[in-house]
Amino acid sequence: MKINCESTREILIPKDLFERIIGQDEAVEIAKMIPFQRRHLLLVGPPGTGKSMIAQAIASVLPRPRYEISVIDNPQNSERPIIEIRDEKQIKSDMNKKKTLGKIVTPYEIPSFVAERFGFRCRRCGGFSSHTEFICPHCGAEKIRSGNIFEKYSQFPQINESGKMRVATTRRIADGKEELLIYERTNEGVVTLFTADELKEIETQKKRNVIVPLNRSTFVQASGNTETELLGDIRHDPYGGHPHLGTPTYMRVVPGAVHEAHEGVLFIDELSTLKETQRFLLTAMQEKTFPIVGHNPMSSGAAVRVDNVPCDFIFVGATNINDLKYVIPPLRSRIRGDGYEILINVYMPENQENTNKMLQFIAQEIEKDGRIPHAAKGAIEEFLKESKRIAKSIDGVSGYTLRLRNLSGLIKMSGDIAKMEKSELIERRHVIKAIQSAKPIEDQLRDKYGNWWKTETADYGITKPKVGPETA
Repeated sequence: MKINCESTREILIPKDLFERIIGQDEAVEIAKMIPFQRRHLLLVGPPGTGKSMIAQAIASVLPRPRYEISVIDNPQNSERPIIEIRDEKQIKSDMNKKKTLGKIVTPYEIPSFVAERFGFRCRRCGGFSSHTEFICPHCGAEKIRSGNIFEKYSQFPQINESGKMRVATTRRIADGKEELLIYERTNEGVVTLFTADELKEIETQKKRNVIVPLNRSTFVQASGNTETELLGDIRHDPYGGHPHLGTPTYMRVVPGAVHEAHEGVLFIDELSTLKETQRFLLTAMQEKTFPIVGHNPMSSGAAVRVDNVPCDFIFVGATNINDLKYVIPPLRSRIRGDGYEILINVYMPENQENTNKMLQFIAQEIEKDGRIPHAAKGAIEEFLKESKRIAKSIDGVSGYTLRLRNLSGLIKMSGDIAKMEKSELIERRHVIKAIQSAKPIEDQLRDKYGNWWKTETADYGITKPKVGPETA
């Protein structure tokens, strides 16, 4: 087949992720429908054939998420936090409302005794300095401490749950009435003046823990090795959620991958490794909500439960052919009833169109790596030969292999060799050298020891007994 370039520099790489998928035309055609129809997908095939890339391509065309998921404190029952869902308009409205409460003032505008308690003003000389300086730079006195021990403890500012310091005072208003004022200082030294009504409104606002933010990726990949990773958990608190020492229950809620993938794609490779957890995944797919509970019976979060946590995702699972029998029938039935099962191709015929696709793949891998030079025409020819050799030796067919991870490793190794030689391009000699070095360990052992018996005894120094007249 004709190679229409002198190096991979000349090859244009498409921006559309679907067009970067090599040799899986049927799978790509179906995958393009999935984000619009919101179907599920099971990809079956050997490793390194592009299954994860198909899932990423599906996620790439989804609209950005519209909702944020938060856990809200439940004062009536702290072990049953409440879920709240907000869109972008509601989030901005709540933020703007907070900004209008209170007035930022300078240390010079607040009463002198408040400035002293906040650490801005020296009690001896009246000089102002940063609240982080405990010794007055003007007279050398201690700013915070007082000579009267009772005064020291009674006038020290109150610290709220956020770690901010507050001092309350009053001022006269019309008709001789008094109004309660609260000054609040952050660790950064910002002082805000609140009226009693404003502070009450702030304190009655919902205590919130955002577990699934609005700005997030639409692609979530999970291994599913533990239930916690997939389904979420409640963190343990050694203080048992004590109101003064521990962490509030709603702040200990951890989302799982099924929740983080809400409005996006949940991709699980090696689906069979989930074992019994597949049943929980099936429930999440059917109900589109899944509760977050504590999975460790010895944890302080074991009694905590957060119901109705949204998890409306597109599921893309991947498994090898030999492991397909370990995917539970109800899950496969759910996928077939609301999606597709696709067998991934492992090779494609050798023709000009597919040759151009292989050239695109080589250029893509070089660009993705970003640390190796482009490949010259001679190197490209060697890569294509190796692709055909892999297809012949593994699958017994004539054509280009689609076990592209094997070929990707060869491209990177050839590039590393060229880089070490400070070559401008990957040349034919670099690929030939890489092919010799990139042999699987089984082939390397066979070349070195000659047969598998010697290979298995090499670690123990066992020698093969001689058979002859001496040993007969």
